[in-house]
Amino acid sequence: MVPDYLATLIKSWKSQPRLKFLRLPLGACALSIIIGLGWYLVDDQVSNQDDDHESKGQSVKLIYEQDNTAKDNILTSASSKPPRAISWSSPLRKQCSGIDPNILLRLNLLQKKLINDRKDWPIHESNYGKRHHWDIYGRRLNTSPRLVILHETSGSLTSAYNTFKDNHPKDEWQVSYHTMISLDGKVADLVDPHLRAYGAGNSAFLGEWAVTNPRLTGSVNNFALHLSLETPWDGRHLGPSHSGYTQAQYDSLALVLSQWMHRFSIPAQNITTHQHVDLAGERSDPRSFSWKDLQIRLAALDHLCTRKGKLDKGKFR
Repeated sequence: MVPDYLATLIKSWKSQPRLKFLRLPLGACALSIIIGLGWYLVDDQVSNQDDDHESKGQSVKLIYEQDNTAKDNILTSASSKPPRAISWSSPLRKQCSGIDPNILLRLNLLQKKLINDRKDWPIHESNYGKRHHWDIYGRRLNTSPRLVILHETSGSLTSAYNTFKDNHPKDEWQVSYHTMISLDGKVADLVDPHLRAYGAGNSAFLGEWAVTNPRLTGSVNNFALHLSLETPWDGRHLGPSHSGYTQAQYDSLALVLSQWMHRFSIPAQNITTHQHVDLAGERSDPRSFSWKDLQIRLAALDHLCTRKGKLDKGKFR
């Protein structure tokens, strides 16, 4: 397109008779200028497009590099190196004699009662999941439950259950146990033992953990069962101790543990506490726990002398 000022100039030339002899050379000169100007504009536009492409390419490259750096940071936040093994000496001792037959009789009667009384309490699906068969490094994992972690609710059993019923979309908010036991000995099953409950965060047992989330450190959740006792009224604070758990709770606890030990071949020495597996050193539960009370019951069920156990299995879950 010819600029307006050049068109006006050409018309003025045509209207001047004295300049007719200059029309041809001036017209050729003007045409040359127009062509040159056109090539300049086209070349400049192409150059700008090249610059834009180069700039966009550099931006995409920068975003790609930043994205890869972010991914690298996520992956390196969860170390593939297992944590230092912290020794665990179980307070449960071998016991083949001194068994009180009345305790075994009471536990067998209670076991029959629990067949009907034990209930499933549904929780939100965000608070549990499948056990992972592979870690984030491509290593195969043994998903068989082989460890029991004992907890306490810190508040009431109802309060804990209400927390588990809520949707927790963020990984760090998700929490649950497999089973809870109330102060009066009632057993509430929350998560199937074959599934993964989120009872422990940064945790390990004898140097073993499973890293299954690149945004979080490893934990024992992939191979652990979590059981929580309802905290007594005088323990619903941040203090180091309370009055302890009821005899009804210890009876039900022994029965649940016995069933898990039979079902998954879990040895007594693999029953431990949240306090022990917690690598951050922030957990102290279950506070005021009596290993002696658990000892006499598991001994009566013959879990501390042989692996057979005397409990009638029945339909107990």
